[in-house]
Amino acid sequence: MPATTALRRTLAVLAALPLLALAGCGYGSQAKDDSGAEIAAGAEKIDGLDSVRIGYFGNVTHATALVGNQKGFFQKELGATEAKYAVFNAGPSEIEALNSGSVDIGWIGPSPAINGYAKSDGKNLRVIGGSASGGVKLVVNPDKIKSLQDVKGKRIATPQLGNTQDVAFLNWVAEQGWKVDAQSGKGDVTVVRSDNKVTPDAFKTGSVDGAWVPEPTASRLVAQGGRVLLDESTLWPDEKFVITNIIVSQKFLKEHPKVVEAVLKASVDTNEWIEANPDEAKAAANEQLEKDTGKALPADVLDPAWESIRLTDDPLAATLDAQAGHAVEAGLLERPDLKGIYDLTLLNKVLKAKGEPAVDDAGLGVQ
Repeated sequence: MPATTALRRTLAVLAALPLLALAGCGYGSQAKDDSGAEIAAGAEKIDGLDSVRIGYFGNVTHATALVGNQKGFFQKELGATEAKYAVFNAGPSEIEALNSGSVDIGWIGPSPAINGYAKSDGKNLRVIGGSASGGVKLVVNPDKIKSLQDVKGKRIATPQLGNTQDVAFLNWVAEQGWKVDAQSGKGDVTVVRSDNKVTPDAFKTGSVDGAWVPEPTASRLVAQGGRVLLDESTLWPDEKFVITNIIVSQKFLKEHPKVVEAVLKASVDTNEWIEANPDEAKAAANEQLEKDTGKALPADVLDPAWESIRLTDDPLAATLDAQAGHAVEAGLLERPDLKGIYDLTLLNKVLKAKGEPAVDDAGLGVQ
């Protein structure tokens, strides 16, 4: 499949942004979608729908959405149905937007997708595709931690209690035979829940000895003198694990499957284009991130962050199920019933049309 592609170069800073309610404009030969992409003359609305609202983070791991927006892939497939965009800085706020109907389709991490599905008793969302794998690292102060065993007794930051990286670190700690109370973070290792925006300062001042964090935070710490002690991808089969999914409101999926299919086709086309045009794709991602966040990352942060992410249309469903299991084992989540969280019908239709193999839902597909 257009599957995996290495990311390498210029993006922009991950910043704390509120939900942006972005304005649209008219249609016709000079009409533009929410990103400024032109809507072709004579284009028709899909199912008569005026617009579709797409959410994503201003972050390295959402490169498909960034490039698809900047280069107009979504608008091309949507015809005169206007692509509108909303930028988030946290999964829960995107889930709330999906539940309220202010977002129809979104790029999001596995933990909020699992929590959103479980808390609604399986009624609010479906995972309809994959987007990215990898990009999570344990970065440490090399003066204090020289080996994995040295992590014991140290203070390690994770982004948030119960978030995807927090669960992964707690699971790794348990596999070492160490004990940590998940809620308080106290034990053989002290887990410090620290927002990614402030973790670099905490690392610089020595209030934490390391961090299990996603990109570009991991590369920021390396730029400050940190050392990558462990890349989480090495802990997974084939070094692949989901970091970004595509989700949709179940109501929107039921009422507008043709629009959802168009967005999925645009996503697959975007990943394929990134693979074929890496330099132009990097520049496009950088331009969009600059629009969304207002500041670029320096090359010493950008390059390794970009390189460590792999784009994939496959949602890597078995790894999402495993991540849910890790949260249960850590005591952060009651065993969720995830059957029905996936509906890969439209994605597999798009892949089949391209002559690509179908992707698997690990037995968690809608019946």
